[in-house]
Amino acid sequence: MVMPIRRAAVLAFVLPAVTVTVTVTAPPSSAAAVPAVSGPARGGLPHGPGGSAAAVDLRLPAPTGPYAVGRDVLHLLDTSRRDPWVPSARGRELMVSMYYPARRTDGGTPAPYLTVEEARLLLKSQGQEELLEPERLAATRTNARAGARAAGGRHPLVLASPGFSLNRATLSVLSEELASRGYVVALVDHAYESFGTTFPGGRTLTCVACDVIEAAPAQDEERKLLAKAATGRAADLSFVLDAVAGRRAPASDDGASDRRPAWKRWKMIDTRRVGAVGHSLGGNAAASVMAADRRVRAGVNLDGTFFAPVPPAGLGGRPFMMIGTAAGHSPGSTDTSWPRDWARLDGWKRWLTVRDTGHFSFIDIPVLGEQLGVTDPQAPLPGGRSADITRAYVGAFFDRSLRGKDAPLLAGPSTAYPEVTFQNP
Repeated sequence: MVMPIRRAAVLAFVLPAVTVTVTVTAPPSSAAAVPAVSGPARGGLPHGPGGSAAAVDLRLPAPTGPYAVGRDVLHLLDTSRRDPWVPSARGRELMVSMYYPARRTDGGTPAPYLTVEEARLLLKSQGQEELLEPERLAATRTNARAGARAAGGRHPLVLASPGFSLNRATLSVLSEELASRGYVVALVDHAYESFGTTFPGGRTLTCVACDVIEAAPAQDEERKLLAKAATGRAADLSFVLDAVAGRRAPASDDGASDRRPAWKRWKMIDTRRVGAVGHSLGGNAAASVMAADRRVRAGVNLDGTFFAPVPPAGLGGRPFMMIGTAAGHSPGSTDTSWPRDWARLDGWKRWLTVRDTGHFSFIDIPVLGEQLGVTDPQAPLPGGRSADITRAYVGAFFDRSLRGKDAPLLAGPSTAYPEVTFQNP
């Protein structure tokens, strides 16, 4: 199945007092009710032989850091803002997966990936209903454990935002990796901006924003709407930082403030060391939240167009890294927002391109596709290899920017990763 041309082009590039309502959600009790992957607009999942995929047990690659990985899930509601896509909603709703470094014990239960309904909507959005059953996709094995015992100490926080139309699960591999290295990761789903995100009570919200953007009368209007989405996500990320770190007093479902942070493990977070990372539109949001919130000290854009530009004055000297496809994000390629905003970055910066990759190579989808035995001929780098590259470079960037560690990998080309080119236009 193929999207209308305009929509395909757009999504390929992106792909007073405050009250916070907090719900801590428990994981489903069986794999059939558990989460799996959520993907991009159509075209993200590669095609392969039908039927054979049903026998494959999907799993995420093991993270490389010294910690085990724990995960909690939060439902946050910002009643101080209207939802930009559904103004009649009761506020701006977010689902947040909190990944954290955990003790290496058998504590906790396996964390789910997506709900079956999220998996069904992902496969439908890709035109891949025949590839495998949504229950099989939903049963993808993760490395995180819900309720695992947290490791001691205070840790940097990384705010993470997925690509436009994508469920947050598509950044699970990177989130688990960062948590295993000693970071807390707040991975955010933004209401009405994915093909399917399940909220408490069994509500699965769909991509109203996709419909609004597709209905725009011209490409300039589409770009303005995507810029609005990026800055809206920046506000979401600042709100999540406030909520989980205790800057705003959350409230119970009846609206009564209990003056506690939204996340019970909030003392793990070192608020002096906060970064942001995102894929596609989420990468634009990482830059936008840095522009709006001085607390966010470093950011990474994974193959996202800067619909909302970096300010002409820069990001206050804070470090930023861009990682993209060689075809789409090398100097002189079609996305002119990268050279424009590269020139505006006024701190330590890197522009990396990765050979043989596509727009979705920096997230989970190719990892799972490789396990299914299917590939994208336009992005031949194996999913496992693209995941290794993404984890290595993003991990090194945050180690350098938030921990002050040496990062030789970021000094220049590496024989270990010959696919990666350092750009300096």
